[in-house]
Amino acid sequence: MSVGVGNVGQASKEPEKHVIHWFRKGLRFHDNPALREGLKGAKTFRCVFILDPWFAGSSNVGINKWRFLLQCLEDLDRSLRKMNSRLFVIRGQPADVLPKLFKEWGTTLLTFEEDPEPFGRVRDHNILTICREMGITVVQKVSHTLYYLQHIIDRNGGKAPLTYQQFQTIIASMDPPPKAESPVTAKTLNGTVTPLTEDHDDKYGVPTLEELGFDTEGLLPPVWQGGESEALARLERHLERKAWVASFGRPKMTPQSLLASQTGLSPYLRFGCLSTRLFYYQLTDLYKKIKKAFPPLSLHGQLLWREFFYCAATKNANFDKMLGNPICVQIPWDKNAEALAKWANGQTGFPWIDAIMTQLREEGWIHHLARHAVACFLTRGDLWLSWEEGMKVFEELLLDADWSVNAGMWMWLSCSSFFQQFFHCYCPVKFGRKSDPNGDYIRKYLPVLKNMPTQYIHEPWTAPESVQRASKCIIGKDYPLPIVNHALASRTNIQRMKQVYQQLAKYRNIDHCNISQKYKECFQPSIAVAIGSVINSQQNNKRRRGDYT
Repeated sequence: MSVGVGNVGQASKEPEKHVIHWFRKGLRFHDNPALREGLKGAKTFRCVFILDPWFAGSSNVGINKWRFLLQCLEDLDRSLRKMNSRLFVIRGQPADVLPKLFKEWGTTLLTFEEDPEPFGRVRDHNILTICREMGITVVQKVSHTLYYLQHIIDRNGGKAPLTYQQFQTIIASMDPPPKAESPVTAKTLNGTVTPLTEDHDDKYGVPTLEELGFDTEGLLPPVWQGGESEALARLERHLERKAWVASFGRPKMTPQSLLASQTGLSPYLRFGCLSTRLFYYQLTDLYKKIKKAFPPLSLHGQLLWREFFYCAATKNANFDKMLGNPICVQIPWDKNAEALAKWANGQTGFPWIDAIMTQLREEGWIHHLARHAVACFLTRGDLWLSWEEGMKVFEELLLDADWSVNAGMWMWLSCSSFFQQFFHCYCPVKFGRKSDPNGDYIRKYLPVLKNMPTQYIHEPWTAPESVQRASKCIIGKDYPLPIVNHALASRTNIQRMKQVYQQLAKYRNIDHCNISQKYKECFQPSIAVAIGSVINSQQNNKRRRGDYT
């Protein structure tokens, strides 16, 4: 999608073209259609990244996430050096700094990748307005998602599809996504240059963590190295696993799969170091070579789920909230700052849960089934705390936490939207034993339990005192007692969820015994607001406290 907002009705002689490409996500040179378009016939180009105080000053972005971003920027700068160019890192708010740069550099064209999320759409609308007033042409192209999401919404009667099956049906009726565009290289520039000064590093260099105010003492080495170069190397390794691609199905859970993999790609998709379209078509081509057939939708599942949540969020500014969110069931969650802190810091007394949260804090990534476990535990499973609180912790710590996907996943796993099978509740002991039968994962991330015998490691509070002493881990002293009685808490919470859904079913005038079949269509605008006060007023009177902490 291109938006021309300047240079209309000019003389036949083409004016000089001076381009700024604005990196936000999309931190790559392969499949960057906006940058490629901007470079055509340009005399000068400058690639900028704006360190927005709204983001930089946020306490809700952890050090691992910042380090990954800075590594991405350093990688971009290295690639630009090969083109006799550099990355310009600018401090400030986009609406403040861009007009100044336009004047200083004589800019005639601004290019950037389309941002489908609500905050980005508002920001970009404001920038478009500024550019129109200044006579600057703007080119923005879709490349962070597979499809132009508005086309999916249009095909669904103007509303985002709210079931994955419905989403798949629409996708199946559309043309395949556009192919990834070839990388921008020194050859692509075709004479386009970047004016540079000797003080470039002082004025526009990529900052360090220390310069951003982080204390890096004791910071562990990165498990995930940021940048396009690493992303493409990982993609190559990922596609070398031909046997995996050929036999693709539901992934089997093993203790090893709980650990970060050298073929993992999710953080690179989130920051746009890796093009979704490149990944999509590389998988497609490999599958065709091996199977001699067009691949099933499930092969692209990781990308299509991402696309589904992006699509659901694109027109919903309250997608990350319960109140005012038309697709979210209003559930009367408890508030318990102490329990929330224990969950977030891996101190619940359930080793499986605490090991997961420790890995998340140390490395910035956890397996998708581990995410299911800790999300269920925080919300409908054990602690009955709002999914919004868990989403904020993931936003801080999780390298691949897209705003849309993160909020969508938390609504899903808390049975607040998209998914309603609240009777399915993960047991933090049984699920842990199934995933990590020998306790190796727990020992890796909770060394305080490294000597605990395997039979007790998933519920160490059941170990005899003599075993605890021999393991040098006294439960309640060296490692906490369980924060809740899981059996009691989960039973109580299932009843709470049942009451919420019964009230919703009553509001919808349907038989609550058939909620799972009929509830799929109930996520319509105003549902949340309409039933919120009813549920809250009735449920607040019935809640029993004291069983959960």
